Amino acid sequence: MTSDATPALQWGHINVNVSDLDRSIAFYETLGFEVYRPAIPYLNLEMAGTGNTMAAGATRALGVPSSFRSRGCVMQLGRGFPKLDLIEVADGEPRTPLSNADHGLVRICLSTNDLDAVYADLSAKGVEFLTPPEAMQDAMAKVAVCRDPDGTLIELIHTDPDRWPALPLSAGGRG
Repeated sequence: MTSDATPALQWGHINVNVSDLDRSIAFYETLGFEVYRPAIPYLNLEMAGTGNTMAAGATRALGVPSSFRSRGCVMQLGRGFPKLDLIEVADGEPRTPLSNADHGLVRICLSTNDLDAVYADLSAKGVEFLTPPEAMQDAMAKVAVCRDPDGTLIELIHTDPDRWPALPLSAGGRG
C-alpha cells in the first residue's frame, strides 16, 4: 500500500556557527546547556584540536568548500530535542547580527517557569541582556533577550497559556 502523506518530521538540531568554539561553549553552559557529544561525528568534526576537514559528503550537502576545516560539538538543554550544534568557523567573515526585524531565523527561544530568577542569575554570571524581563500583551508571556558571543539572539520566555485566547475547535491549530 502506498501513501502520498509526507513522512513525519521531528526536531533534530539547531546549528549555530561561531567564531570561537570554547567561548561559545562557556556561554551556552552558563545558560544551562551541557556538552552532549564532544564532536559531530557525521561531519567529521571534533571539539578538541585545531580542526578537521569536514567529511566530503557533508561539504557537498551543506555547500561549504571541500577544504573547510572546523571544530564542533553537540550541546543539549535537558535530555530532549532539539540539540544545539556549535560549529567553529574561524575564518568566516564577521557579519552584522540579525535583528528581530529581519527575515529568516533570527533568534532561539528558551522557556522557563521563572524568568525573573533566571534573568537575575544569568545577569550575575555576566550575561548581558538587550532587554530586561518585559511583560507581553495581557500578561500572556514575559520575555528577556540577550545575544551569544557572536550575536545570535537568545530569547528567554515565561508563558502563561491560561491567559491566551481559546482557539475555536474548528481551527485545528491554524486559527
